Amino acid sequence: MSIDYPAIKTARERIRAERLQARRPPSSARGLHHFALISSDVEKTIDFYQDLLEFPLTEIIENRDYEGSNHFFFDIGNGNLLAFFDFPGLDLGPYREVLGGLHHVAISVDPSTWERLLGKLEAAGVPHQIENGASIYFRDPDGARLELLADPLGEMYGSRVL
Repeated sequence: MSIDYPAIKTARERIRAERLQARRPPSSARGLHHFALISSDVEKTIDFYQDLLEFPLTEIIENRDYEGSNHFFFDIGNGNLLAFFDFPGLDLGPYREVLGGLHHVAISVDPSTWERLLGKLEAAGVPHQIENGASIYFRDPDGARLELLADPLGEMYGSRVL
């Protein structure tokens, strides 16, 4: 399959010219309440997110939509939560990136925390990839791709995106 990169670039520039507003109106949203993923093992997920990544567990409750399922939350700063469900008894397959599915979750941390968490990931033997000296990509115990980004919220590799 051949990819027409010049056509992709032309389309990106056209979309930018047509859709980006010089005076962007305020969003109707207040912020991200939580982003929900699926966990195959509650304790393994807590070990990874709370103990390794230092995102405090804030609550664990029963999922209102599936009896016996847990819904649990981690504080990822700025009033935002990363949530998980487990679904005992459902035969869920392994993580897959699919159209309309999750590619990755990017979480901003300050540069000193980025360095500390990089060291913890390395000490724990978590395979990872560093991009542009500001991003660490890795996978959680269930295969979801995460990014720890040392750029401030609203910036990406030195460019304002918000």
